[in-house]
Amino acid sequence: MRILVVEDEDKVANAIREGLESTGYEVRTARTGEEGYVFARQESFDLLILDLMLPRCSGADVLKRLREIGAQLPVLVLTAKDTVQDRVAGLDLGADDYVVKPFAFPELLARVRALLRRGSADYGSLKMRQDDLEMDLVARRVARSGHPLSLTVKEFEVVEFLLRNKGHVVSREMLAQEVWKVAERATPIDNAIDITINRLRRKLDDPYEKKLLRTVRGMGFILGEGERS
Repeated sequence: MRILVVEDEDKVANAIREGLESTGYEVRTARTGEEGYVFARQESFDLLILDLMLPRCSGADVLKRLREIGAQLPVLVLTAKDTVQDRVAGLDLGADDYVVKPFAFPELLARVRALLRRGSADYGSLKMRQDDLEMDLVARRVARSGHPLSLTVKEFEVVEFLLRNKGHVVSREMLAQEVWKVAERATPIDNAIDITINRLRRKLDDPYEKKLLRTVRGMGFILGEGERS
């Protein structure tokens, strides 16, 4: 599998490259955000490891631009910031996971393996369905009654998690941990969850008579039949 590492510190970039290559991955490195963006646009990679603190064009700018053009490759962010607000901001831009500097290489490698498993053909069911709502993980496509829905990366991940747990209530704690990758809930996380759920209601349910995304008061959310509370 091919991994693109965008990191401006030579020592860190070389250590990551050597470690990944010794494990069997093919690695390409970029030292600036502009170079990393070009590589990600022009070549095929299975994973992007992206430092946020890049000169001129920041990692956040690279990530935002890639998601705006529809790039779906998994992104592992490297950051020196570890506040809840910083993590929420990065994940809401479209990052799939993050590692805080300084980090131990075994931790980085474990997160790389986890993200690559999520993107591989053997990661769970590749097609899921609830009533007339369909999700294709390979094509990164969600449709209702045959009509494609335009979802952000985070909205897609929430729908995927709800479908994987269909028939069961998904709490805010579960969404914070499994989708936003935050160990403990906080007000910024709850706000981000509520905003995402409200956007999904408009896209999934408002145009249709049957409402699928329901709130179970005091518990969380569920995809299923019936009026939402």
